[in-house]
Amino acid sequence: MNNLVLNLFRSKIIIAIALLILLLIVGVVGFMVLSDYRWIDALYMTVITITTVGFSEVSPLDDASKIFTVFLILTSVVIVGYAISVITEYILSKNNFEDLKQKKMQKKIDNLSDHIIICGYGRNGKQAANKLMAYNKPFVIIEHNKEIIDKYQSEMMPFVHGNANEDEILIKAGINRATTLISALPNDADNLFVVLSARQINKELIIISRASQETSYTKLKLAGANNVILPDKIGGGHMASLVVVPDLIEFIDNLTAVGKSNVNIEEIEVSKLYDASKIKTIRDLDLRKKTGCNVIAYKDGNGDYIINPEAEQELMPNGKIIVLGRPEQIMKLNSFYNIK
Repeated sequence: MNNLVLNLFRSKIIIAIALLILLLIVGVVGFMVLSDYRWIDALYMTVITITTVGFSEVSPLDDASKIFTVFLILTSVVIVGYAISVITEYILSKNNFEDLKQKKMQKKIDNLSDHIIICGYGRNGKQAANKLMAYNKPFVIIEHNKEIIDKYQSEMMPFVHGNANEDEILIKAGINRATTLISALPNDADNLFVVLSARQINKELIIISRASQETSYTKLKLAGANNVILPDKIGGGHMASLVVVPDLIEFIDNLTAVGKSNVNIEEIEVSKLYDASKIKTIRDLDLRKKTGCNVIAYKDGNGDYIINPEAEQELMPNGKIIVLGRPEQIMKLNSFYNIK
């Protein structure tokens, strides 16, 4: 709707400019024909008449030229007034639409809870956002570059404009209601400030930070980051693994979420699978028969993982399971247990 109105204003501006050009041409031609002026004198007379600056004529006007001048003045008052009003209205309306758009987006952000905050929409931030969209996880992006926001902001991808290391900006992003913060800024010092600020505001927040230098790892952990990721280190190890065990790495890469239709590995809280009044085992759930998915790991309440657990493994309410399956099987699992 906003774009439609702005396009209408642009059309009006084009019409106003066309009328001004037409008025200029009519004035030049009129003075050349009626007063026998040279084209430069005719242009001069037309401009001072349209702008009503009050300079003297090039030469005395006869009756026909005076009548034409009166007509030109009256017409120019209407056309110039129209052009000024349209341009002014367009500028004011554009600013108003931007304000309304931002208020609407902020209202949506204010209604979010248990969401993820991504600080920085660079290479790592963009990958994080795409992954979260694939898993239908609500998130907000904090970005200081207005051009990036204007290019990528949408209903599915809300932005907050500002520096992520400022408390006010973090609060606008809903840090008090968020569950996780991903600091993906390119500078380690900026990530450190974000982690410190975020941890001070929300003590329960899970904070994941990017780091460029290995020396920043300990500092970020001490500042309050739960996890610190070194993309360059991971990338180098990944390339080396492609040499040593290429088929295995290719298989693992295929387990990542590229899009909504390509999610084939999922982490699920046990509490969402059954009523905790009676402890159940993997065999009791029988996920393989119901959905086609296989349980490949179990994480207990202490954070310890059991890889390829036995069928008799008890699933405690505070634990989680990792399941593997084809995209349609994962969708069936989520639908069967109404998992969002």
